[in-house]
Amino acid sequence: MKDTTERLYALVANEEDARVCTDISDNACREVPGNFLLMLCSQVLTSIGDLLINPKTILAWLIPALGAPAALVSALVPIRESGSMIPQLMIGAWVRGHARRKPFWVLGSLLQGAAVLGMAASVWLLEGLHAGLAIVVLLAAFSLARGLCSVAMKDVQGKTIPKSRRGRLGGLAATFSGLITLALAAILFNDRNDPSLALYTGLLVAAALAWFAAALLFSRIDEFDGETQGGGHALPQALRSLTLLRDDAPFRWFVISRALLMASALGSPFIVVLAQQQGGGALLLGSFVMAASLASAVSASVWGFMADASSRRVMIRGGALASVACLGTAGFAQWAGEGNPWFFPLAFFVLSVAHAGVRIGRKTYLVDMAGGNKRTDYTAVSNTVIGVLLLVAGGLSALASLLSTAAVLWLLGAMGLAGTLASIRLKEVSVSSN
Repeated sequence: MKDTTERLYALVANEEDARVCTDISDNACREVPGNFLLMLCSQVLTSIGDLLINPKTILAWLIPALGAPAALVSALVPIRESGSMIPQLMIGAWVRGHARRKPFWVLGSLLQGAAVLGMAASVWLLEGLHAGLAIVVLLAAFSLARGLCSVAMKDVQGKTIPKSRRGRLGGLAATFSGLITLALAAILFNDRNDPSLALYTGLLVAAALAWFAAALLFSRIDEFDGETQGGGHALPQALRSLTLLRDDAPFRWFVISRALLMASALGSPFIVVLAQQQGGGALLLGSFVMAASLASAVSASVWGFMADASSRRVMIRGGALASVACLGTAGFAQWAGEGNPWFFPLAFFVLSVAHAGVRIGRKTYLVDMAGGNKRTDYTAVSNTVIGVLLLVAGGLSALASLLSTAAVLWLLGAMGLAGTLASIRLKEVSVSSN
């Protein structure tokens, strides 16, 4: 079995470089092939789950289908993103006091699966406002559990996977999950009729099972004890961690760059809104699901391998592409968009490719720039700050939407351009660039 694992690992990682394990222990280095594949499979499963319950597409169409007020749709993305980020300073202080962080990821994955299973029950048993509120509340619980996984994953990956292999891990996971979800979307969304509640329920149950299976696989990862300094009472430690923004200039500039690059995530639902304003049923919804899946399938592995060479350059390129997608869509919608709804899935695809690059680039950059307990601190502080800023950006986007949806995309396009320029100022931290 171990020989098979090593052969599979050799297909995606060139181990001729004897220096590949310079940043992890010798014990951890011996377990890299098995850990890499277990982590890859876990991430594939959770990525499939993410695509099946995507708040920007699936949940945004489900809420009105249940007869719930459309106003609830505007809460989905902020809750999904901020709910998983804002509590991370508190979570990080708790996780940091334990030598092994794998159990926290397993717990978070199980809780996410339970929350999604609750959504499936809500679709089947409730209707109208009650069903919509139940989904929003369960999405908040899901996001909190996701925050636990986010803090733990960065540290477990940093202890078990060498620096030059982390980008391709995330990229391959997104590619495989994108291909699988693309096939599912092609099968399930193939006509112009509205999706049935049974279909929505099946998607949610399948997503829940994906998180349960991921927890089982991740529990088999061989993780060795790490540093526990800084663990203690959560609130005082959380406040002390915030001083990183004042004292650590490279980290502070990374947070600024990441904040501006939020445009790659915030723009997607507004492109969907532009398409919905022109009508369309399940086929149009399916085109957005397929666009997101295809974007992951064709771009994530490329971004991942590029991130191993320079995660900074991946952030720059992803941010620039996101800016072009937002500005181009805004211009098209303002001057030529009427009667052309099928342009928007194409724009959604381009923005999804850009977001994949930004996401893989900034995740790889954060893991590579920090070591030991600092990795947990960096993750918790940056995610908490970004969670708060997401709410602020969401409020600004809501104000801009009072003018027009295109106005939001003009604003986000400018924001993405600023993020690209900010990323140019980051220092190189990838092993291939040192």
